[in-house]
Amino acid sequence: METSLAILAGIFGLGTTELVVILIILLVLFGGAKLPGLAKGLGQSIKEFKKATNEEEEAAKPDAEKKVDPKDTHGNN
Repeated sequence: METSLAILAGIFGLGTTELVVILIILLVLFGGAKLPGLAKGLGQSIKEFKKATNEEEEAAKPDAEKKVDPKDTHGNN
């Protein structure tokens, strides 16, 4: 299973050197104490986003399964 960092690298076409430079810049900007908190918040955000999209897909499924036969809707009055 690929890590989220490797997935991002694949999406944006970043190599190992670029990722190391980005991580060093983040370390300098935010400091070592804040990076775990930032990573945790990012992970929770991604988890919440996936949960919301899965709930939306499940909510849409019952509507798609309810197919109404046009013959049943006409002339039943």
